[in-house]
Amino acid sequence: MAKEFSRTQRVSQQVQKEVALILQREIKDPRISMVTVSGVDVSRDLAYAKVHVTFLTTGDQTAEAGLEALNEQAWYVRTLLGKAIRLRITPEVIFVFDQSLTEGMRISNLVSQAVKSDEERHVEDDNDGDKE
Repeated sequence: MAKEFSRTQRVSQQVQKEVALILQREIKDPRISMVTVSGVDVSRDLAYAKVHVTFLTTGDQTAEAGLEALNEQAWYVRTLLGKAIRLRITPEVIFVFDQSLTEGMRISNLVSQAVKSDEERHVEDDNDGDKE
């Protein structure tokens, strides 16, 4: 039997898809460029949608400025979302920066450094064994 999904999960997937399209096609703010919607958490009563976003920043752009611009445009995104999704209550959109991508990169770098230092230590141990 197929796995059942709750209504909040289905709504969050649809909100993620629609918000990504809205940000890609409708929002023309230069502070918002290359935004990725990585996930959406919808409250149980479907009144709030926390949209997790990441940014590909170029030049002097910062993630903080992009997040600020997104939250300024949240009312417009909610309006367009209400037209795209037929719900009794259109969720209030709250944008938050998703740390998981940067945290994953940091952990990957730590693992790479640990492997590199371990390999260097093994090379040093092999060289010390040859001298004896």
